[in-house]
Amino acid sequence: MSFNRDIKIDPNRVSTRSGGRRGAFIGGGSVLTVVALMLVSQLTGIDLTGLLGAQQDTTQVSTSSTIDTSVCTDGVSANEYTQCRMIATAESLDAVWGAQLPAQAGQAYRQPQFVLWDGSSVSSACGNASSAVGPFYCSGDESVYLDMSFFTDMERTLGAQDTPLAEEYIVAHEFGHHVQHLTGSMAAADRSGAGATSDSVRLELQADCYAGVWVSHAATTPDPDTGQPFLVTPTSAEIQTAINAAESVGDDHIQQRSSGPVDSDSWTHGSSQQRVRWFTTGMEQGTVSACDTFAVSPDRL
Repeated sequence: MSFNRDIKIDPNRVSTRSGGRRGAFIGGGSVLTVVALMLVSQLTGIDLTGLLGAQQDTTQVSTSSTIDTSVCTDGVSANEYTQCRMIATAESLDAVWGAQLPAQAGQAYRQPQFVLWDGSSVSSACGNASSAVGPFYCSGDESVYLDMSFFTDMERTLGAQDTPLAEEYIVAHEFGHHVQHLTGSMAAADRSGAGATSDSVRLELQADCYAGVWVSHAATTPDPDTGQPFLVTPTSAEIQTAINAAESVGDDHIQQRSSGPVDSDSWTHGSSQQRVRWFTTGMEQGTVSACDTFAVSPDRL
């Protein structure tokens, strides 16, 4: 998916951090760490609870971030550089949800913080997270965190193509969790359980649907500075790469790639089929109401 060349983007929309060398999580499992492990959105679907017993490495190497956002000023840079594409995607998501959330749900939208990071770990209000966690949303500081190495890992370990729209789908999914935080569905969900029809899965599928809602409106929502739509209308081939990304982060797909049995009782994010269906629902219908995964019966999820 290409951004219109004439749009203007603000490099200050994101913050950048470089994670130092430290233990992935605090040894012994503090309450904050448990909350982070259990509740943080993990597009990778990896179970990290085994890290709770790991010893903490308190050694930290402080380095400057290698992520250069100074070149990110317009649609040309967004089409050329991944970090600029992240900024443009965030600004497009802000514009879409800034218009659609009040209009459709009567809920005011406020922008989440967006942190791009490189290194071994990052600190958030939900605890310290290693790069193994993948992109996540923390409601404690209303921030989306994205490790810039994730897209390479996504292609290598999950088998998804690293294409612009696939990357943008992942960001849109995490912003979908912020929308859930704003509307209250995140707080209302019981995220202590697992399984194909659990609230954890319903929450993730709703975020997929919200990502689809963004795609539905992205090519017609203008950049407030120039009046130009943020995005060129995606081609069917580009949409397919986003669908492939949704398939790749399905719990069953991840279990199969790890050579383990497919166990739906352990799912926390949903199957490939479920994730594609709800992303497509949001994209085709473009409405918040179409994304009420908590209202559908188990056989329709």
